[in-house]
Order: sequence, then C-alpha cells, then structure tokens
Amino acid sequence: MIAPKRRTSKQRKHKRRSSVWKLDMPGMVKCSNCGEYCLAHRVCQHCGFYGGKQVLKLQKDAPKNA
Repeated sequence: MIAPKRRTSKQRKHKRRSSVWKLDMPGMVKCSNCGEYCLAHRVCQHCGFYGGKQVLKLQKDAPKNA
C-alpha cells in the first residue's frame, strides 16, 4: 500500500480542520401571535401558540406565595 511520504504537520492538520467547530445560529423566527423570537417548528414559549393554534396554556405571572 502507498504510505504518505512525509508526516502531516500540526499546522496543516489544524488549518484543514479549522472550520469544523463553527456552528450556525439556530433558525430563529418571529412568532405570528406575540412577535417574540422562538425556534422554528417549535411551540412559542412566550404565548404557547404553534401554527396559528394555541397548543399550550401558559400561566401568566402566577403568585409565588407558598
């Protein structure tokens, strides 16, 4: 089998792999109901709407008295 003639240097190896760690921002969209930003294809955590329908009933500022 053919073997590499020279060892790949650390610098060359790191240059080749430099773009692997970069992550893209997740798809953020405005909620059609409340206008807050939320992840695409997920229920809005602020109002509980998804696809124009209310999916979750969220309690608004419930008192924290125990």
